[in-house]
Amino acid sequence: MRCSIFSGLIRLLPIAVLAAAPAAFAQGAKTFPDKPVKVVVGYSPGGLPDTIARLIGQKLSERWGQQFVVENKPGANGILGAEYVAKAAPDGYTLLMTDNSTHAIIPFLFTKLPYDADRDLIPVSLTARAPLFLAVHPSVKANSFQELIALIRASPGKYSYGSSGIGSTHHLCMAYLAASLNLDMVHVPYKGTGQSVPALVGGQVPMVLSGYPTLAAHAKEGRVKLLAINSLKRTDLAPEVPAIAETIPGFDFAPTFGLFTPAGTPREIILKIGADAAQVVKLPDVVERMKNLGIEPLGVPGDEWAKLLKSDAERYSKAVKISGAKVE
Repeated sequence: MRCSIFSGLIRLLPIAVLAAAPAAFAQGAKTFPDKPVKVVVGYSPGGLPDTIARLIGQKLSERWGQQFVVENKPGANGILGAEYVAKAAPDGYTLLMTDNSTHAIIPFLFTKLPYDADRDLIPVSLTARAPLFLAVHPSVKANSFQELIALIRASPGKYSYGSSGIGSTHHLCMAYLAASLNLDMVHVPYKGTGQSVPALVGGQVPMVLSGYPTLAAHAKEGRVKLLAINSLKRTDLAPEVPAIAETIPGFDFAPTFGLFTPAGTPREIILKIGADAAQVVKLPDVVERMKNLGIEPLGVPGDEWAKLLKSDAERYSKAVKISGAKVE
């Protein structure tokens, strides 16, 4: 009899454990975080992902009463940082702040990756967007996007554009633009906007695509002209500058930025991080700071961002194919 009762308890134990698991996760979400949270940035300090991570981190630290530690792991186009987080413990204490290239560009550029972006990294919160501006040197005899198109068409192969490197958002966006409008342009890759924008200002290339902060002062002083923006709609940063989508419907290559967590992280914790991140990016001082940096705060839930990333991947996969960019 005693053995029968014991056997019955053994059989019921897994059921009891499974029944208790959701409650344990829920309780974990309520107490999360109870220790410092690390957010990994796969790029060098000072870039947009790093800047956004630190802005949000400061506010989350205040809200959570725990340290929000930003750790830069630059290398291989952000792959090193993404790999580190993909293989981290799925408990919400190791996050990744990156741009949409992790899911929408890198998988199509590299023949082999040490992780599967869709399987191993879960979107938590889309925090911001940073549209890129198409700028030209004053010597270019075009004062509007339409005039620039006409100019390039009139002289095939004469005009070039600078980018932040082969396979960069800047390169893929311009390659897609050229293909969409049947424009013959020459690609001149640089090592980041730290090189491409000075090349534009110095007249070494007639046009580049870059973020507002790197171009605003030059535009104000008349050293460059801003002719278009690569987001779906115009931006409050410069509402007079038309969106390329006004000429090419649906054109949207504005980089987006947000948080990811390793697959397997309890959903209650993912939702908590996403909700808190969405609230802090809408705080007046954070909004003001971001706008001064050419960043549009968003605060979109992870599930919705996952859908947007799939849409991004469709566009960028076409752009990669058009550009011919590939990294072994």
